[in-house]
Parts: sequence; C-alpha cells; structure tokens
Amino acid sequence: MSDNSMTSMKPPDWGLDPAGWLTGAERRPSPNQDERPPGTDIDLLVIHNISLPPGEFAGDWIDDLFLNRLDPTAHPYFAPIASVRVSAHLLIRRDGRLIQYVPGERRAWHAGVSSFDGRERCNDYSIGIELEGADDVPFTEAQYRTLADATHCLQIRYPAITARRITGHSDISPGRKTDPGPAFDWARYRALIAG
Repeated sequence: MSDNSMTSMKPPDWGLDPAGWLTGAERRPSPNQDERPPGTDIDLLVIHNISLPPGEFAGDWIDDLFLNRLDPTAHPYFAPIASVRVSAHLLIRRDGRLIQYVPGERRAWHAGVSSFDGRERCNDYSIGIELEGADDVPFTEAQYRTLADATHCLQIRYPAITARRITGHSDISPGRKTDPGPAFDWARYRALIAG
C-alpha cells in the first residue's frame, strides 16, 4: 500500500482494560505519571510529534526520555532535556507500532502549560498521543491508520472525546509548541476517524 493511500482496512480488535491500557499496544510504563484530579472526565485528545534527536527516527531515545534514562552525553541535544520529566499515553512509531507509557485513567505529563476552550491544565483531562515525526516531515500511512484505530478505541471508552475535542499541542500551547506541525494532515486523519 502506498504511503498516500487511504485504503480502508479492517480495524484491529483492540480494547482498553479497566486501567486504560490498550490491548493493541506494547506496554512500557513510565514513572512520569500520576493520579488525575478526583472526578475528572477525560474529554480531550492531544496530538503531538516527537523525534530524538530532532528529525531523526528509529532507535530507543524516545523510550529513554519517557523512562527517565536518556543519556545526556549520547547527543548534544540530550544534555538540556535529559532531566526533564515527561511522558505521553501513547507513541506511534513510523511503522505504525503502538507503544503505551501511561494508562488512560492516569495523567501523563505531555501538555505542560496549556489551555483548551478556556480550561487550563490539559494534562488533567486529556489523553496525549505522540507521533514519531517532525513538524515538516510527512507522517506515514501506517501512522495515520494506527492513530485512527487508537482514536476509535479511546472514543468508545471516553465518549466525551468528540471530533471537536481532538486537537494539536500547538493549539493548546500556542506560541510555545508547534506540533504536530504543518506536515500533519488533519483532513486525512479526520476522514479516517469519520469513516
């Protein structure tokens, strides 16, 4: 299948367990998570991109960052970020593989200073999905397919995540963040999740 194809495929038979672990994902629990505020409804999905070092794909550097084991001497870019404590619920690699670091019921540390519809602290009520990529590099068909399938699964569990409540990191942290960037095809993704 070409990278530009939107050929319909049967979605995988995924589900979420009671803690919010996705059955279709590899589990790599991050220590960078905590309890959501009591009574919080999960009603926002935030799309990000990440590559370490920037613009380079593959390798274990993203895992190392989310698992607090990034070697600050391995690359000049890593020294200032090695002590940063961040995570996401899910990561989608370039080949479409899905990795989960934080279960949906818990708060991942992905959004930072943020606001959606006038409500601050998006980490409290959102799910964060990272796509392995960069702002100006097209994402793969495998990533769009996995993202759409994961989105469907999350929407079944968290029905308040409607199409209107799916956004980019740049939209909740304008001026501070730019991801998922102009290379992310929102129309393509929205067509997949609508189908």
